[in-house]
Amino acid sequence: MPACLYIVATPIGHLDDITLRALEVLKAAHCIAAEDTRHSAKLMRHFGIDTPMVSYHDHSPAAHTERLLRHLREGKSVALVSDAGTPLISDPGYKLVEACQQHGFQVIPIPGASAMTAALSASGLPTDRFYFEGFLPVKSGQRGTRIQALKRLEATLILFEAPRRVLSTLDALIAELGDRDAALCRELTKAHETIYRGSLSQLQVFVRNDANQQRGEMVLVIRGCDAEAVQLNAEVEALLDRLVKELPPRRAAAVVADVTGLPVRVLYQAILDKK
Repeated sequence: MPACLYIVATPIGHLDDITLRALEVLKAAHCIAAEDTRHSAKLMRHFGIDTPMVSYHDHSPAAHTERLLRHLREGKSVALVSDAGTPLISDPGYKLVEACQQHGFQVIPIPGASAMTAALSASGLPTDRFYFEGFLPVKSGQRGTRIQALKRLEATLILFEAPRRVLSTLDALIAELGDRDAALCRELTKAHETIYRGSLSQLQVFVRNDANQQRGEMVLVIRGCDAEAVQLNAEVEALLDRLVKELPPRRAAAVVADVTGLPVRVLYQAILDKK
């Protein structure tokens, strides 16, 4: 195998979801850098893979990154895996990949399972544009501020959430976004997989009334902002009127969008409607 870093996606639940290519890479690599070696050992045992594993996660010291870079300098290959799914997608690995790119080592993705795309594909919500937020802040104030920043996005929103916080997160989403269409995708590909589609308030009732829905890995998929329903207030209209005197319409709309977070096309249409 070429001396490079392989980013290897592993199953998010069902072990048969691993790819043939992933198995080949994991067997042939000099070592496997795993988020949790004890967790990954179960996967390796299942497929008879005896490649040495080393621990590598978000809290690993810089010396661990340097150790892996040394392997690459010696002409050895390294496979990076997380506990489940595609590494770096709300999982460790960014620092290592960045270091490899900076030092000129090749990075090769071995694609496979991802809870994000699995949830989106089964949600029944628009898939042409989506925004992956990952985990929201734990503290309620910071969480509310972050949701406000997402409020005007027209793309479908994808969030990861911990079971113990799912109800408080649903409360915050309803308060900031309103009662949008959404889907709860829980324990994907596992024995107790749940995909429940409804409004955010319906999801809230569903989760509150069934303690089983407050367990396991969770993905929330939420309909984006309806641009046609956006109402411009007097302050935004005044700002548009002022800027359009100095700038071309599209540029004026883009500047106001940067300031307010409103969709550019809604602002541009508002300018055209006044002509």
